[in-house]
Amino acid sequence: MEIHYKIIGFLLIALSCIHVVFPKYFHWKKDLDSLSLINREMMYVHTFFVAIMVFLMGVLCITSSKELIETDLGKNIALGMCIFWTIRLLIQFFGYSAALWKGKTFETIMHILFSLLWIYLSIIFGATYFNH
Repeated sequence: MEIHYKIIGFLLIALSCIHVVFPKYFHWKKDLDSLSLINREMMYVHTFFVAIMVFLMGVLCITSSKELIETDLGKNIALGMCIFWTIRLLIQFFGYSAALWKGKTFETIMHILFSLLWIYLSIIFGATYFNH
């Protein structure tokens, strides 16, 4: 199980780093111009904090995998991460319109890959908690 935590750690750190390109890739400068200053800045600030939290989850998985797997506190943290990533998985299907990816090769591949990632994270963190 520890190897899964190390893999997850590196995947989460990579995912957090990808957030850096969101504003440019998704054309936020142009698209967010019509928003009020507070709403525009909230997009940037919230994205920054999501990236930081995902990064810290990754660091935790790499540096404390044994503790997450073997201690009661670690198992409770794993349950929290299971809930978090399971909700993220549900958002993938029920929060985003299929029109964003259906019929678009790159977007469909990303939809599938991220769905698989959310499933993997949910299963590993869930298995940690429920196998005690």
